[in-house]
Amino acid sequence: SVTMRKVTGRVLERHSFEAATAKGGVDSLERMADFVPDLMLLDIEMPRMDGYELATAMKADPRLRNVPIIMITSRTGEKHRQRAMDLGVERYLGKPYQEAELMRNVFDLLGVEH
Repeated sequence: SVTMRKVTGRVLERHSFEAATAKGGVDSLERMADFVPDLMLLDIEMPRMDGYELATAMKADPRLRNVPIIMITSRTGEKHRQRAMDLGVERYLGKPYQEAELMRNVFDLLGVEH
């Protein structure tokens, strides 16, 4: 959602990260044609290409396969989490997420100190 993208972008920027946002999976892939992000945050429910499809596409692309993925979603059931992990998603957070938990995962995946 627009709100989730704005709020999460601001959280990352407050911690001195540059955040690029996209409207959905297709938009994300188009944007990544020009650059490879250090980290990807995505939701399962997105227009035109859901989070599972985007994660699958990223892991199949040699340029993007090593980009760590944090999935942030309202689908907190074990079958959703397991499917994401099977696709190569590194972290799985439920909505609403806690800022401290998100940032702990971001710092951990990027290998930077808090």
